[in-house]
Amino acid sequence: MIKREIEHLDYLEQGELEKIHQAALTILEKNGVEFHSQEARDILQKHGAKVEGEKVFFPPPVVMDMVGKAPAEFTLHARNPEKTVTIGGNCTVHAPGYGSPYVMDYANNTRRNATYEDYVAFTKLAGNSKYIDVVGGVLVEPNDIADRLRHAKMFQAAVKHTDKCLMGSAMGGQKAMESIEMAAIVFGGMDTVKKNPALISLINTNSPLQFDPRMLDALMVYARHNQPLIIAALAMTGTTSPVTLAGSLVQQCAEILSGIVLAQMVNPGTPVVFGSASSIVDLRSGNLAIGSPESVKMFSVIAQLARFYGVPSRGGGSLTDAMIPDSQSGFESMMVLMNSVLSGTNFILHSVGLLENYMTMSYEKFIADDEMLGMVKSFTERFPVSDESLALEALLRVGSGGNFIADMHTYEHMKEMRIPQISSRQSFAGATDLKNTPQRAHEYSNRVLSEYQSPELDENIEAELDQYVAALG
Repeated sequence: MIKREIEHLDYLEQGELEKIHQAALTILEKNGVEFHSQEARDILQKHGAKVEGEKVFFPPPVVMDMVGKAPAEFTLHARNPEKTVTIGGNCTVHAPGYGSPYVMDYANNTRRNATYEDYVAFTKLAGNSKYIDVVGGVLVEPNDIADRLRHAKMFQAAVKHTDKCLMGSAMGGQKAMESIEMAAIVFGGMDTVKKNPALISLINTNSPLQFDPRMLDALMVYARHNQPLIIAALAMTGTTSPVTLAGSLVQQCAEILSGIVLAQMVNPGTPVVFGSASSIVDLRSGNLAIGSPESVKMFSVIAQLARFYGVPSRGGGSLTDAMIPDSQSGFESMMVLMNSVLSGTNFILHSVGLLENYMTMSYEKFIADDEMLGMVKSFTERFPVSDESLALEALLRVGSGGNFIADMHTYEHMKEMRIPQISSRQSFAGATDLKNTPQRAHEYSNRVLSEYQSPELDENIEAELDQYVAALG
């Protein structure tokens, strides 16, 4: 978890932010949002929204009253208490890539379908990382596991191979409930899970201005059990949202707010995150451009809007449109990641591993992105300016033309500098083996996977989880 010690970036002026807010309220009141769930519509209507068919219209006072019930920050609990995190405020937590159906085959420079074996391997890499805080969810889509069991097997892998915070399935109410029941096994009962939230789940909108029934059912189940929800827009400029960034943000804001309102109507005080995975579309090709500066701008404003509404934010990641772990994947990912953190984003999904605009996960890019997380974390931590760090005595001791390498001050502080995992700092003359970054990352990931030791899991909990998953099949 990053605790930012520097001020966040505000991309828009306050008046510009207010215009987006007011326009979103106008959309909610006059156009409304389609909720493809009778249960959801009944709840919304009961609490003051107007319903016509499947469309729900929101009076602005109702919107603002409900959004005001959501907490500004909350705690997400891990089975290892030392890895519990705060979501909100000056904290940024990281989760790996999410939802990719493919995995990059580095040796053959191609991609293949993701498998459960890949899911377990990426989970172990996340467990090994010093910077990944949340695991689980759809780290990759294991195509060799039946859909009925997929969510349970993924949850089981996350619990067995890490002791970090967890994500739950959002693929309908039943799978959401099963995720909560499995969390109750791990954390000591349903009452404990309700009191100390242990799952965070991703609820995506269906742009423009819709929610599908599976997401709505999952939202309502998690809200009733007080589990945090990321309400995230998935707008694509010029196709499923206006082509202008301001227009797209108005639509995204309206969609996200309507989901937050429903969560608070189901259970006032439900922890929510104001999120976006939206992107511009390159209209020459019709492809997403998630590694673009325009997408970065939208993520920055999403973080600012979340602060405006007093809730945590989600956006950004190590995002790229590159198909292989090359220099493009590096410079685009660092641009998006660094800006996401500097903009004050609280939850960053897709922090490591992604290629090809969300479609492919890469072991090599996972490791390279993890290196970037360490660099960004270091940047957000202020260096001390004190009598000791000013090194005045050392400066006077060494004097003009001297050398600090043997001075005691150097020995006392030399470990304060971050040591990279895979970045090369050799000189050309001293290098014995010239390998590029993907090759070093490839070898590093193989070494981690061969040596990784999963954290201890109580054998009774493991047996009960195994029995629960077996019963689903």
